[in-house]
Amino acid sequence: MVIKPMIRNNICMNAHPVGCGEHVRRQIEYVRQAGSIDGPKRVLVIGGSTGYGLASRIVAAFGCEAATVSVAFEKEGTSKRTATAGWYNTLAFDEFAGESGLRSISLNGDAFSHEMKQQVIEAVREHLGQVDLVIYSLASPVRTDPDTGTLYRSALKPIGKPFTGRSLDLMKGEIGEVHLEPASEEEIEGTVKVMGGEDWTLWIEALEQAGVLAENPLTVAYSYIGSELTREVYRDGTIGRAKDHLEQTAKELHGRMARYGGQAYVSVNKAVVTRSSAVIPVGLYFVLLSGVMQETGLDEGCVEQCYRLFSDRLYRGGEIPTDDEGRIRLDDWELRDDVQAEVRRRWELVSNENIHELADLEDYRKQFLQIHGFGYDNVDYEADVTP
Repeated sequence: MVIKPMIRNNICMNAHPVGCGEHVRRQIEYVRQAGSIDGPKRVLVIGGSTGYGLASRIVAAFGCEAATVSVAFEKEGTSKRTATAGWYNTLAFDEFAGESGLRSISLNGDAFSHEMKQQVIEAVREHLGQVDLVIYSLASPVRTDPDTGTLYRSALKPIGKPFTGRSLDLMKGEIGEVHLEPASEEEIEGTVKVMGGEDWTLWIEALEQAGVLAENPLTVAYSYIGSELTREVYRDGTIGRAKDHLEQTAKELHGRMARYGGQAYVSVNKAVVTRSSAVIPVGLYFVLLSGVMQETGLDEGCVEQCYRLFSDRLYRGGEIPTDDEGRIRLDDWELRDDVQAEVRRRWELVSNENIHELADLEDYRKQFLQIHGFGYDNVDYEADVTP
């Protein structure tokens, strides 16, 4: 079939297999050109099919020549429907890794379950022996507690008071208004259960008990703090409550793993274009930020961030630099005073009449399409391909 993007309510409903391959290839090419890193050699990525997880796997493999195991939950294509972007990304990664003589094992299933943890452990034991780096990068709206069977859902809501702010219809380029009622205690609990550190702890416990963590291992999970412009919905809201839990988990795991030379960190990263950034209530901030950072030469996508994480933080030699809370900060460029001052200036001025002057919507749309395999100038989107 000829596959064109199907977008509804700022959500891309399909993906292009050839374009997703190009998406992976370009990230690999960036890492190769950036240079090798004296880093880990056996890496497990939990949530390695898209975004920061995929980029972490690419940096580990093509920057450090590491063997990698990844687990993600993606949908395979059918004769009538495309697979998810993550499915195609994983196929492409495995192909490129194989061509380069790099071992790669990709498992598909519910990473929150005990069963999948055991499958991953068996794969690590068989193919890698042990792992010296564990990246935790799961992004899911729901999680089933593996012990109780309770299904929890995350919510992006303020806490304590309603929120009214500006929203952005990315495809139409129109600014509107969004109103969110404060989260209930059940919604707060659900968000922490899905996006907090509970499952990360279960993974480390399972890997420890199975004896597949190497000496002096590292584990890193990804977090976000953001600007004052997004604080009401993000850091002071339900997502922030989950990130607080994730960061507290990092401290607990750090102390626990120190007994055998291990370390655990949260890496606070910058805002990037993702499947969800087009539909969240503060998406306008991300669009303005992207334009400002491009103009100042500071913009980074997932792979650039992950390369900097590996080369300038985790494996630069010596003590890993952190803030006073023990967090690795890769959002330092996003939160630079000059960047935030310009974003705020544009935030206060932007309207439907001048949005194309203050924000590069076309570039943002292009990035949004590319994470689904669309929008690449060297891919023939009129060609008949099998999903």
